[in-house]
Amino acid sequence: MIKIENVSKWYGSFKVLNNCTTSISEGEVVVVCGPSGSGKSTLIKTVNGLEPIQEGEIIVEDTTVSDKKTNLNQLRSRIGMVFQNFELFPHMSVLENVKIGQQKVLGRSDSESEQKAIELLERVGLANHASKFPAQLSGGQQQRVAIARGLAMDPIAMLFDEPTSALDPEMINDVLDVMVELANDGMTMMVVTHEMGFAKKVADRVVFMDQGSIVEDAPKDEFFGSPRSDRAQLFLSKILSH
Repeated sequence: MIKIENVSKWYGSFKVLNNCTTSISEGEVVVVCGPSGSGKSTLIKTVNGLEPIQEGEIIVEDTTVSDKKTNLNQLRSRIGMVFQNFELFPHMSVLENVKIGQQKVLGRSDSESEQKAIELLERVGLANHASKFPAQLSGGQQQRVAIARGLAMDPIAMLFDEPTSALDPEMINDVLDVMVELANDGMTMMVVTHEMGFAKKVADRVVFMDQGSIVEDAPKDEFFGSPRSDRAQLFLSKILSH
């Protein structure tokens, strides 16, 4: 469903992505991990054109992301994106946040978008908070609203960019539980995260990055059981030893 082929990207003279190649099949959950500054978030943002690339090609279904003829807004409506810092509209209620994209992009009526929003808020355990504003919710609740908002567009895939890194430890599991459920329901997912417990539980594959390059791209059990590179072994020894 998603093909990333020989992708490179520069910020000025700094090469942030170096010849990255991987792919994600329909229904697959791929976790992207690695040290801070390794290019993980940049890579995931290239998939829906939030970060333009200078070399290589990214194809989502039959759409080439970097093609000048590609309607990026249309593409982004089909690929849900959940950010580190929620990105909810602060002046809108929870319900309105989940409705607005459906109305503006998909052309759904008010009643249709509201019904869908309520269903999804129930799914993420927040139906009783529908009339509240984002500032009245905890970080974990805001992130679950952001997931519901992404799902409201009936996406073919969901991208998660460190969805739990801004949360208090107590809130993390509520968000991960929703993501585990999504994965179990067969949603195609690409997840940048440091949550190795989540990766062990639901990932089909793990992509490990360092210094802008994909160092390993392996089935989950292989990555955790016998990582091939010294760099991945060092990374795992540091994060799994506590």
